[in-house]
Amino acid sequence: MNVISRWFTSFFEAIGEFCLLLWDTLRWTFRKPFDRKNIVNQMLAIGIDSLPIVLITALFTGMVMSLQTAFAIEARIKGASSFVGAVVGLAMVKELGPVLCSVFLAGRVGSSIAAEIGSMRITDQIDAMTMLSTSPIQYLVVPRFLALVLVIPFLTLFADLIGVFGGALVSVASLNVPINRYWDAFTYAVHFKDILHGLVKTFVFAGIIGIVSCQVGLKTTGGAEGVGHATTQAVVISSITILIADYFLGLFLRFSLGI
Repeated sequence: MNVISRWFTSFFEAIGEFCLLLWDTLRWTFRKPFDRKNIVNQMLAIGIDSLPIVLITALFTGMVMSLQTAFAIEARIKGASSFVGAVVGLAMVKELGPVLCSVFLAGRVGSSIAAEIGSMRITDQIDAMTMLSTSPIQYLVVPRFLALVLVIPFLTLFADLIGVFGGALVSVASLNVPINRYWDAFTYAVHFKDILHGLVKTFVFAGIIGIVSCQVGLKTTGGAEGVGHATTQAVVISSITILIADYFLGLFLRFSLGI
């Protein structure tokens, strides 16, 4: 019983710490001076370096979705494979694009942020900033948080586009579905509100990655071993939180906002 109570206590303490860091980050975001150069550098590092992994992931996700969906529905309804464009399109823009893109970025970017800030913590660089009246939140957290929030939606749109393109490749090459029929099914099923549904999620997912990774990095202790533990912890917590948030965001967007 003591173990369970300690676990719940640690769990709610962690939630409180994440919420406090989010509040502090939002407060410092609108305070001068604005470190535009640092924000732009973070955006370039996150966006450009993540393009290859997003491209490969989205391309083969769309290809697999197209292949498996066509075989599954064609076995039950003859000629239904011509609607594969609708299935791939809706799955990519509403769920697979935002979630897969964010989870992979939690692994690539979130781990990097946690390791970088964690290393600064154990080498007392963050304490030195505080002594020099420099806010670690403003200098370290805000640029990374803003960069993630600004970049991940564009990476998600890129993933959606590549995923739909991958589905079209398989449909034309392996399923003998003409490209115009694939495109007609896609445009018939996918509307702007579906794309907006996925994009709204990405802003929340980006915030989760930024806050979790920075908080874990700031709390790092125990030398090099602690940095490794913080890196793993950032990826695991971010990925699980994204998947949980995806469900509740889907419910909220569908039943409250109608998108």
